[in-house]
Amino acid sequence: MQFSPRDDQAFHGLFTFKNSDHAIQRFPFPFPEDEYRYSVNIEPHTLPGKPGSITEHMLDIDEHYLSEIAERERVLAKDPRRCLVMPHMQPAAWDFLEFVMTHYARDYPEAFSFERDGDDCVWRNHLLGLEQAFCMGDDASLPLPPLDYIGRQMQGDIALLDQRDGDLFMDAGMITCPADWSLAFDAGMSFKQWHGPVPLAHEMGVFDRALKYLCAIQVGGPVRRLNWTMTIHPRMDSSPETYAEWGSDRTTITPENAGRDVHLRVELQTLVRMPLSHALFFGIRTYLISLEDLCTNPVWQTRLLKVLKTLPAELIDYKGLTRYLPSVLEWLEVREASVATNTEATAQAAV
Repeated sequence: MQFSPRDDQAFHGLFTFKNSDHAIQRFPFPFPEDEYRYSVNIEPHTLPGKPGSITEHMLDIDEHYLSEIAERERVLAKDPRRCLVMPHMQPAAWDFLEFVMTHYARDYPEAFSFERDGDDCVWRNHLLGLEQAFCMGDDASLPLPPLDYIGRQMQGDIALLDQRDGDLFMDAGMITCPADWSLAFDAGMSFKQWHGPVPLAHEMGVFDRALKYLCAIQVGGPVRRLNWTMTIHPRMDSSPETYAEWGSDRTTITPENAGRDVHLRVELQTLVRMPLSHALFFGIRTYLISLEDLCTNPVWQTRLLKVLKTLPAELIDYKGLTRYLPSVLEWLEVREASVATNTEATAQAAV
């Protein structure tokens, strides 16, 4: 586990975010094939995963932990509505707090500890210098409500879904780094309602199958999937509430700056049934990588070019790529041509 100083990695303003070589190597490249189509690409969240990978543990922490926590604090200070818990979800919030503390302490003992004796608990976050004694289930024993308290110490966005009448409802969450969606808008919506803008998948019956599958998730049977889009600059918060800050960025991309400014944004989405409340935790752990860094892996470079060339028009529009995809393709094609030239030259020199 590697950590960066809090003030070294900014996701706004001057955008000083940067991946180390280690972070590039463990980046979750989302394309197993040369074409991308919507599917129910869900698999068991089998643990432990490959050592050092993003799926080694239930909740992944990486070198950007401190920076992302600082970014979350910044967003919440400007817009407290990014954290929402409906009254009937308060037991789920406590359930989730215990879940996070248990896994963080178990998987990262050098960074966290959690002690419990009955309802009396002590939590220590050594990375943030926090120590908190509290009584499980007693809101007054914490400085913030439970989801607000533990969410500010996590990487990744959080949604807690209530399951009733054969459907899932987004009734609680902390969403500070969304890819063009809003918790304030989606709160209380059903599964199909908040997925309403997604093209093609409805016609293919993807969400019917997905909802049936997710409602059947049992305690101890977590699942995961990867989702992806692109973003300009390493910006975590691309919410509708902040559209005025980032919407025009899409008009700035050229074949000359695409490698530096365009970032592949991949979400590791995990779904876990909480043991006491039976709410469904929907975790959205976001990873960013510039095209320049991604293309240090020639296999990824070739695959990405093929995927982007075969994207249906509906997906290009939905993912917001319309304005700048031609510049990205041109940049990738120049890179591919350069690799091919260098490979040919090396082969000839070896003869």
